[in-house]
Amino acid sequence: MDQFIVEGNAHLSGEITPSGNKNEALPVLAAILLTEDPVILRNVPDIADIRDMRELLASLGVRITRLDEHTFQFESPTISSHEPSIEIASRIRGSFLLAGPMLARHGHIRLPSPGGDKIGFRPVSTHLLALRSLGAEIVSEKGMYQMSAHGLEAANIYLDEASVMGTENALMAAALAKGTTVIYNAACEPHVQGLCHCLNAMGAKISNIGSNMLIIEGCDRLHGCDYTIQPDHTEVGSFIGLAAVTRSELVIRNAGVQYLRMVRMGFEKLGVTTIAEGDNLRIPKDQELQIRTDPSQGITKIDDSPWPGFPADLVSIMTVVATQASGTVLIFEKMFESRLFWVDKLISMGATIILCDPHRAVVNGPAPLRGAALVSPDIRAGMALLIAALGADGQSVIQNIRQIDRGYERIDQRLNALGAQIQRVPPL
Repeated sequence: MDQFIVEGNAHLSGEITPSGNKNEALPVLAAILLTEDPVILRNVPDIADIRDMRELLASLGVRITRLDEHTFQFESPTISSHEPSIEIASRIRGSFLLAGPMLARHGHIRLPSPGGDKIGFRPVSTHLLALRSLGAEIVSEKGMYQMSAHGLEAANIYLDEASVMGTENALMAAALAKGTTVIYNAACEPHVQGLCHCLNAMGAKISNIGSNMLIIEGCDRLHGCDYTIQPDHTEVGSFIGLAAVTRSELVIRNAGVQYLRMVRMGFEKLGVTTIAEGDNLRIPKDQELQIRTDPSQGITKIDDSPWPGFPADLVSIMTVVATQASGTVLIFEKMFESRLFWVDKLISMGATIILCDPHRAVVNGPAPLRGAALVSPDIRAGMALLIAALGADGQSVIQNIRQIDRGYERIDQRLNALGAQIQRVPPL
């Protein structure tokens, strides 16, 4: 598996454009199974998880035509299998998104427990609750889920948690269910909104988009569409963190500024200024990062929560930025109990961090970072380590970079174009 050799003390400058939203592309790819008509998807990110998802669709018999680097046409008038590649489905969490559309249009699917980042217990019980509410029959045995449906019926669904993928599976299944479905406690992240807009472009009737109560009037059939995936707000947040840590001036083009209010507020707590220029975002260079004092004189807190709260996927990035800011901050990761189990790697680089428990870490900065031998544990921590390495003194080696490649398209080439020095080399 390849590794990165990263030269620290990077001074970057220029413009960068975020890729399409990975977490929107995954459910939108699954949604093409809801129609027999051709669907054209644009701004599809060229990353490992998305390539795996396309392979899963191909294993079901979907015809895929590449129109350009980020544009594809999908056709599934019929399918040749009700069981996608088990090997691929077991390594990405997005594979479970096939359940809703396959049950709605084809009435049957067999799936393994999904893979993905090992950031804590990530059950699929909310997915099963929603699908069963619509009439699906699901049997689980030895890590496999046998699902069937003989015509889905609309329902009032109250999700036990605001699960993003659980909401997405419910949306896709309800789009072809008989009657009007209401999903309460629905997730409303930008990528969920994107799926709703794509489904409506296919002829679905979804209202209240952007709220936690979604209303879906079931249709007899959906048709094809031409849909463009939105920019990835998590990648935008990563680039903000990169500019802050390396004290660089960067312009993020087509940043989707309308979705960045809470992200920008979180960075402001660490003293990071961002300037909106239309739909572009500029991060000035040489910012003196200073953690804002809480009005009550308590420790400033960065904590995640479901949208419109601060995104969980940016907690790792914020932890690295906090190591370079003057003051003390509490990082409170409430949603995944293992997501902070990588901060020992930052400590090995010189960061001053106390890991209080699986959910909380206290960061005191600024702490000069030094290069180190590192291993990427998951997508977001991997990107955080790459940012730390670029801001550190000396050279770092990051192994297991497939994790970074799963979520960030050609990140080494794109950052090198800004002045970084990142080599992708085979392991020694």
